[in-house]
Amino acid sequence: MILLEINNRVVEDTLTLKIKNAQAGLKNESIDVTVADFDGVLYHISNLNGDKSKIRISIALKFYKQLQEHGADELLKREYDSYLMVPPENGYNVTCLLDLENIPSDWPEVVKKLGLLKRNCFASVFEKYFNFQEAGDEGQKRAVIHYRTDETLYVEAKSDRVTVVFSTRFRDEDDVIIGKVFMQELKEGLRASHTAPPVLFSHREPPLELQDTDAKVDDNVGYVTFVLFPRHTAKNTRDNTINLIHMFRHYLHYHIKCSKAYIHSRMRAKTSEFLKVLNRARPETKSTDKKTITGRTFIRRD
Repeated sequence: MILLEINNRVVEDTLTLKIKNAQAGLKNESIDVTVADFDGVLYHISNLNGDKSKIRISIALKFYKQLQEHGADELLKREYDSYLMVPPENGYNVTCLLDLENIPSDWPEVVKKLGLLKRNCFASVFEKYFNFQEAGDEGQKRAVIHYRTDETLYVEAKSDRVTVVFSTRFRDEDDVIIGKVFMQELKEGLRASHTAPPVLFSHREPPLELQDTDAKVDDNVGYVTFVLFPRHTAKNTRDNTINLIHMFRHYLHYHIKCSKAYIHSRMRAKTSEFLKVLNRARPETKSTDKKTITGRTFIRRD
């Protein structure tokens, strides 16, 4: 199975090219690039006030206000302190500024961080509840992030665990079937690992943790629950946990689509083989057509 990249490769490649061109002494060109990412997230790479040496990188998340309630602004200030612009570009939630006339010596790391802008926005809610669990601070209000239309992320901390629940909507009926098979295989595979978190999947009905919420009951809705223990939320492992878990919804649907594409390709290949067999089995009919010396055909009538 394929793990999806947590960074935005288009953002990284675009900024890398601009920086390398500037270092090579080439003339700065204007830029205006809009990049789409998962969850309806948009990046906008453009020049500040027409200055070709000033590149601003903006990101828009429909659910950013919900992340702000869990410390997104503070986390971004910690990660991008000297690059943050206030106020953000109109229509966007966060804007960073890169100056091509003052390129930092560690610019590859800066570019990598800018490519992780969406990941770091998401990280705030996880870090907050990981800290609650580490401090044994129970009773905190559950985090509810509506990260997509009709799909929600729930995070809750206990003294010994953090529970993360994804609600996800399956657009097609066959997606539900393949999704169930995929989750069953995932659960079986995790049994072989003593360090992986337990994973639970429920179709239609929300898990017990969400019985007192407005979680939807629907034939096309599934709930995936991760139970994260201190070994997953500790400071030396939490970054990897966040990297993996915030992409799980896309990981699931990506592999459902890959499975459907593989099944369709196998069906087409098998159909093509059956047609060849039928064509070979077709009885040959004796032709009554005759040809003249010039190549014309005629039917001989006795």
